[in-house]
Amino acid sequence: MYTKQELLEMDIEIKNLFSLEHTRAAALFEGLKRPWEALPSIGDMIRKIGAALPEEEFDHPAEDVWIAKDAKVWPTAWITGPCIIDHGTEVRHCAFIRGNALVGQNCVVGNSVELKNVILFDNVQTPHYNYVGDSILGYRAHMGAGSITSNVKSDRSLVTVKVGEAVFETGLKKFGAMIGDQAEIGCNTVLNPGVIVGRASTVYPVSCVRCTVPAYAIYKDADNIVFKTKSMR
Repeated sequence: MYTKQELLEMDIEIKNLFSLEHTRAAALFEGLKRPWEALPSIGDMIRKIGAALPEEEFDHPAEDVWIAKDAKVWPTAWITGPCIIDHGTEVRHCAFIRGNALVGQNCVVGNSVELKNVILFDNVQTPHYNYVGDSILGYRAHMGAGSITSNVKSDRSLVTVKVGEAVFETGLKKFGAMIGDQAEIGCNTVLNPGVIVGRASTVYPVSCVRCTVPAYAIYKDADNIVFKTKSMR
């Protein structure tokens, strides 16, 4: 039997947060245990993957930028490399992709959304006024309108990850959030630096999250986190 603390720490392991078959970045996670360990290598990984993408499927409109021919990118969007926009994805009006962004298949990058140093797994939706920086969003994760990842602490100190009674040193000054597969982030929520939201969990709208949210949980507030029933998963 595992203790409660052991279960919480297992929830934040890469293998329990993300379905790696739903991203081109799977190789980036090989040999890693904690998901934030992948953040410093996103740019180099994109360049390596992009260079091998088939020309008949991907346009290459700028240095280190690859966009699937069947992706829909609005003319008002701004995209800086290194960046990959995969098949079936839509990048909407005034989206700002600042580089080091791998956007998976069938994703939505919505109006006025800003992305920087991120991996979006397939079928991720960031549809309205979201900021996502130094973060990884798992398969079918969804961010409600106005929800953001805060990626720098106010005192500029290095980000730590709090998991139950444990504190993990990341060595990173910039680290937003890790959002597991099928997680739902409510509208106008702030995920503070180093937050991890477990697989298939839900965060209530207008939340300010500073702790790790376990898998299959509902975050109502810091003192009110309940687990979903099987019928809700």
